[in-house]
Amino acid sequence: MNARIRRTVLAAALVTGIAAGTAGPALATGAPAHGRAHTTAPATPGTDIEALLSDLIAGLPDEGATAALIRLGGTEGAWRGSAGVHDLVTKRPADPDARFRAGSVTKVFTAATVLQLATEHRLSLDRPVRSYLPELIPAAYGAVTVRQLLNHTSGLPSADFPGDTVEEWYANRFHRFDARELVASATAKEREFPAGTRQHYLNINYTVAGLLIEKVTGHSYEAEVSRRILAPLGLSGTSFPGTDPRIHGPHNHGYQRMKLEDGTTGLRDVSLWSPTDGWAAGDVISTTADLERFLTALFRGRVVRGPLLEEMFTLPDPSVRDFVTGRAPAFSAGLSTWKLGGRQVWGKTGGRWGYNAGIGATRDLSRTLVYSINSTDAKAEGENALVMGVVSTVFGAPSAD
Repeated sequence: MNARIRRTVLAAALVTGIAAGTAGPALATGAPAHGRAHTTAPATPGTDIEALLSDLIAGLPDEGATAALIRLGGTEGAWRGSAGVHDLVTKRPADPDARFRAGSVTKVFTAATVLQLATEHRLSLDRPVRSYLPELIPAAYGAVTVRQLLNHTSGLPSADFPGDTVEEWYANRFHRFDARELVASATAKEREFPAGTRQHYLNINYTVAGLLIEKVTGHSYEAEVSRRILAPLGLSGTSFPGTDPRIHGPHNHGYQRMKLEDGTTGLRDVSLWSPTDGWAAGDVISTTADLERFLTALFRGRVVRGPLLEEMFTLPDPSVRDFVTGRAPAFSAGLSTWKLGGRQVWGKTGGRWGYNAGIGATRDLSRTLVYSINSTDAKAEGENALVMGVVSTVFGAPSAD
């Protein structure tokens, strides 16, 4: 059985486990993994997660992904693995220390910065956003509070963007979006629901949050987050690209499946892409090592200090159902939560064309996960099979409820 088939079979088994609500294996030591993976610290006895994860990624590149970087940590043990290729032209091995686009993981940095400002009494989570940005937020959205931005209960609709297909997005990949113009296009529409009554995860909330940071501090969003988080934690591999479409420093190329000029479907290199559509909601570039350091420091109260840290681990009231699915709320200030393997896991996922990324941990930091997977359809609807396999192997399958 070749590596890709083994990975497909294992992923299918994990999906079956998800439906049954079974728990995942414990982290364990083992032989050095395939795909340039290696063990970085001893771990507790149990089923060999190293072997399972190595088998999941050993067949890369394949039709679903070209590279994968995985970093486990926490008191239950540590492991680091990589597989795939740096690019499809040279096909040299993927760089395990590569920088990558982390997408909506950016929101964790943004939320933490807003909460720091609230801790310093420079803004209030219960105060209307319009009181800080009266020239930007119209009276129709006057009831929206800062907290409602952070937990996606604002009722703000999405901004307008050119195109609906990946091919149209690719054609506009160097377009420079202006954050204020995006907010204006959103607030010109009717609200999706009265503020605080539903939850709808949308980037527009964090675009406004980025502008709020700039208004309150008098500094650019990028400068403020760098001063407050990146510099103190020594996150030298993390950056905010602004209008620069490049990933500076070592990085594995991202590819996206789309229609080509000759009418066939194939992969395009999408590593070069302007990130301004995401900005404070989704433009950060980072490494697995940096994101692990950030995640650990955040959960230990070294980023947001004091009682306001609990905002990141507090969901809206269960009566505030998801606007699209009708399910219970799953987003707090900056983070998401899942019940996996019988344990509560907090973290954030992100997707940019060619790149899927995620961070997650139990609240007690007994187990942490950071991953970057160069998916060939990173913004597809539904779950990415490889991401699902990695997360379920590390933490266990989602609970049936």
